[in-house]
Amino acid sequence: MRIILFALLLLGITPLHADAKGKKISKIVLDAGHGGRDGGARGQFSYEKDLTLAVALRVGKMIQDSMKDVKVYYTRTSDVYPSLVERHEVANRAEADLFVSIHVNATAGRTERYQAGTRRVKKGKRYVTVPVYKTVHHKETSTSGTETYVLGLHRNSQKENAIGEYGDNITEEQGMLNENDPQTAIIISQYSQAFLGRSVSLAGKIQEQFALQGRRDLGVKQKGLEVLAGSVMPGVLVEIGFINNPSEEAYLNSETGQAAVATAIFKGIQAYKWDSER
Repeated sequence: MRIILFALLLLGITPLHADAKGKKISKIVLDAGHGGRDGGARGQFSYEKDLTLAVALRVGKMIQDSMKDVKVYYTRTSDVYPSLVERHEVANRAEADLFVSIHVNATAGRTERYQAGTRRVKKGKRYVTVPVYKTVHHKETSTSGTETYVLGLHRNSQKENAIGEYGDNITEEQGMLNENDPQTAIIISQYSQAFLGRSVSLAGKIQEQFALQGRRDLGVKQKGLEVLAGSVMPGVLVEIGFINNPSEEAYLNSETGQAAVATAIFKGIQAYKWDSER
């Protein structure tokens, strides 16, 4: 992270605003979250890493087919695991104008304890009836919708809280910035001056497209994600649905669902590009 901060300072980055005009968008990096040994969140029959890759490739094709003046870069195009540093390097080496990371959400589920019956046990010289309890963890959730993150100090612990006891459902999110490290505040301050306004603008346009499709809009949020802080350009992380919601998992695995999700992200990028270049 010191290298990132030093690079920002050397570049002499100055404040830019969400309404800045005349900025040509010619290079976009698409990051399919997780991959390879890191499966990400797990549903009843699918993994986050496969859904993110499928959607990223669709978005990239839409951009290449409809925006002839834009070059698309991918952090991965197959089931491999690029480190956060490698993802940063793809974006920064390309001197890209936008960085879009695609992920799938999950919740921690819920735990239920109930009386499953009774049994007789000997107590002293007599037998007594005692209750028998069972504890069941329900991985499924009814939570649904999409949300898009920009870099910030704030945290949203929803997905992080799914880690640990229920680790068989989700892999740990890597690359959270240390909120207690003073350097983190400096990095985010520098990033915010340069890119936050435009990142929020892009995130809002993507969320607008999901809402137009009838998806539940969970909003634009901030989170201390190194994958965004390490990329020296406006960037967002899009959570396209909840893999442990059975209906959303089925939707995200369907041709219709993947096409719709990719279209929302593409149209959000397209609207941002049009607005930026006016």
